[in-house]
Amino acid sequence: MGRRPVTVRMARWSAEHPWRALAMWVVFVAVCFVGGNAAGLTEATAKDMAIGESGRAGVIIEQGRFDTEPAVENVLITAPSGTLDTAAAQKAAKDAATTLRSVPGVAGVGEPIPARDGSALLVPITMSGDPETASDRVEPLRAATAKVQQAHPQLRVEEVGGPSINKALDDTLGKDFQRAELLSLPVTLAILIIAFGALIAAGVPVLLAMSSVAAAMGLSTLASHLIPASDSTGSVILLIGMAVGVDYSLFYVRREREERAKGRGHVDAVEIAAETSGHAVVVSGTAVIIAMAGLFLAGDAIFSSLAVGSILVVAVAVLGSLTALPALLAKLGRWVDRPRVPLLWRLTARRIGPDGQPVTGRFWPIVLRPALRRPLATLVVSVLALLALAAPALGMELKFPGTEDLPRTTAAMQAYDRLTAAYPSNGTSHTVAVKAPADQADAVKAALTRLTGSTQSDPLFAKLETTGPEIKVSPDRTVTVLSVATPYSTRSAEAEQSLHRLRDDLVPAALDSVRGAEYAVGGGVAESDDYASHIWHKLPIVVGFVLALTFLVMAWTFRSVVVALTSILLNLLSAAAAYGLLVLVFQHTWAEGLLGFTSMGAIVTWLPLFLFVVLFGLSMDYHVFVVSRIREAVQRGVPNREAVAEGIAGSAGVVSSAAIVMVAVFSIFATLSTIDMKQLGVGLAAAILLDATIIRAVVLPSAMTLLGNANWWAPRFMRGGGKHAAPARRDSAPEGEEPTRELVGAA
Repeated sequence: MGRRPVTVRMARWSAEHPWRALAMWVVFVAVCFVGGNAAGLTEATAKDMAIGESGRAGVIIEQGRFDTEPAVENVLITAPSGTLDTAAAQKAAKDAATTLRSVPGVAGVGEPIPARDGSALLVPITMSGDPETASDRVEPLRAATAKVQQAHPQLRVEEVGGPSINKALDDTLGKDFQRAELLSLPVTLAILIIAFGALIAAGVPVLLAMSSVAAAMGLSTLASHLIPASDSTGSVILLIGMAVGVDYSLFYVRREREERAKGRGHVDAVEIAAETSGHAVVVSGTAVIIAMAGLFLAGDAIFSSLAVGSILVVAVAVLGSLTALPALLAKLGRWVDRPRVPLLWRLTARRIGPDGQPVTGRFWPIVLRPALRRPLATLVVSVLALLALAAPALGMELKFPGTEDLPRTTAAMQAYDRLTAAYPSNGTSHTVAVKAPADQADAVKAALTRLTGSTQSDPLFAKLETTGPEIKVSPDRTVTVLSVATPYSTRSAEAEQSLHRLRDDLVPAALDSVRGAEYAVGGGVAESDDYASHIWHKLPIVVGFVLALTFLVMAWTFRSVVVALTSILLNLLSAAAAYGLLVLVFQHTWAEGLLGFTSMGAIVTWLPLFLFVVLFGLSMDYHVFVVSRIREAVQRGVPNREAVAEGIAGSAGVVSSAAIVMVAVFSIFATLSTIDMKQLGVGLAAAILLDATIIRAVVLPSAMTLLGNANWWAPRFMRGGGKHAAPARRDSAPEGEEPTRELVGAA
């Protein structure tokens, strides 16, 4: 007998030495987690994340080393309805100033500022202490403002400002994510219990996924010293880790149970599961890692950190499925099917026919019948339907969410809307950052003052609320910063026009004559515009890289160019349909009431690129597993049409279970308050659902049935000794002889 594949040897050793394997896994996870926490996290700086001209503006401002500005809050006084009573408002403002001066944490209270239209009065409040922690210390100010409101019931007196808005959003989003975390675990367990009909079997995938996430969290913290981490890295590790960890365990445990149902011993069942499903896990994990590695080509610190976290958690999950999982299954033995849920157990128990193969129910043969009997018509209709769903993606617009896209369920955001309506300069603004020799500081300031004057007659810009422009000069006088407000929302066409007016006309006209001046225009509108351009530029590069490497891996794994090509095309079709659905739902308004959002008329800028690599990687999980089962049937000598039916029907249970888990968890994200999380949740859930149903049950079987033996075509050098396909082989070995199943896809 030849040397067994490494996946089999690892699984065999783990199954024969379960306590050692499990102890090594626990130590590995603990060392990674504790070591990562001890090393500390290195976060990406503004320089690391600089993109386009807005990124250069941020770097210039950082180089200025400006003194940290204190946090500023405001008391906004308006009329509940009708015209504001100016005398009553002045009295309330005086009362607010007196009350707030005695509140701990208040460094000073400014003079009341009336709105230009007389609709409001604003009392600025300067907070003491670290501005980074101001939101944690804003509650006494809000309580004091509430007392002023009680003393002046005929007016609306409310606290508004950065710290109070951040506090309200942190509370709202914190509850959102807490709810998502609380729901995701029981939902996952419930679906797995339905899938397995036994509590321990349902708990095994969750255990592997959670331990993989813990280890990857520590490893990513260590990796942050080489590639700085972003705020989103931990969330992505959790998201991807739970998805692949549950998937890989499902594939493995299902196959192990199937082999035990055939009468094999625990160790032999684990070994065969490793040789088949374990190999599929390795190939699938490799495909996911390749897809995530494409993010490095985006030239973006955030995407690079997400790539590191994703690659680490997938690699750890694959390692756990090849070591800890076989050991756990061998140690549990038949206890993995305890305690059983009576009705569910009878429904999910694997039945083996006289030929030694699993008996499939009636449902999947009925579903597959059109694809198997009329493959050409089924393929054309299903592909056209998916292309029609993908068509709206051609009109996709990309924008960052603005303040106007934050949930309006809090009093702080409602107050912010009233603030920006009365004081437009407190809303959207552009930042003009200038770096020049210190002796040119006065010339720069004069140029920026003229620039401000030129905006006052332009309707694209807001009128000044104070006597002069807001210009800041660094302590060394080399960096000067001007804030230019626009009365329009961040993602409006007018705000974008005002940005281009500054960049193309006003700023060059004002500063080109200043010797040695280097300048850039940043701000929220600029960041959105620059990042969208960056994504459209990098997306083809990332897509090309992912497609090329995935093609090579699939072609070599299955020894078939045709299988590799169909894999790529089907995953592209799935991703395109998901894009089209996102555009239909979120760029229009028909789903606003259903999902509880206000359409921003665009897709969040970072989503298309991130969604592509995640979907491409996760879709390969199903594709590799399904095609592996079809390949196994072909290797036994089953005709192509029957092999397609057997492979898809035989894997339908595990693929459906894995898909339902991911769709359920991703759908929870669609219930969160922020628009980016809603779009991410809907995009992932819809794509996985499409992939596990229409793609796997309709498009794939019709395509493989239509292609017939051509599915397995490959150049001679890939066939392994010139064989077109592996020869038929026995499904089971005679008594006393060890099974010699070929590695799926091997020559």
